[in-house]
Amino acid sequence: MGKAIGMVELTTVSAGVTCADTMIKTAEVDIIQSSTVCPGKYIVIISGELSAVKASVEAAKSIRADKVIDSFVLGNPADAIFPAIYGATAPENPEALGVLESYSAASAIVAADTAAKTSLVDLVELRLAKGMCGKSYLFITGTVSAVQAAIEKAQSEVAEKGMLLDSSVIPSPDKKLWQSIL
Repeated sequence: MGKAIGMVELTTVSAGVTCADTMIKTAEVDIIQSSTVCPGKYIVIISGELSAVKASVEAAKSIRADKVIDSFVLGNPADAIFPAIYGATAPENPEALGVLESYSAASAIVAADTAAKTSLVDLVELRLAKGMCGKSYLFITGTVSAVQAAIEKAQSEVAEKGMLLDSSVIPSPDKKLWQSIL
């Protein structure tokens, strides 16, 4: 059907490793990340054809449902998600900074995808539960109106699962702020 990514976020390492094995045995998918995150949670991110990713995520959720914190499947994810996960990029002349914080890594990725597809914004960073007691956040930039629209849409997406912690939009962020957060 097309490229897709999926993720299962679990409360224990044992459940996470078991689910990772199940996911790759269920369908033809590639593991993008399979690792621990704070506070001792485990995340498994996979990619592949949409039907394979859906089957793999559902299989993992069914065998360890008692340990699943959150999960998702995204067909045709925004291209900017992966660079944002693996390192912050310094924006050129940002007009606004949008910040969204969630209780789960999975919901932060969904929020980033939603924001990137809502309006013309750049994903600057997507921090997944490392050093944050399991919380995750994203930074986006663009015009004030674009960032506001993207954050509002991402908020509603994350709030549906009860994972929204907080968000803000900062018009004309100071250069010293950028230096301190990147």
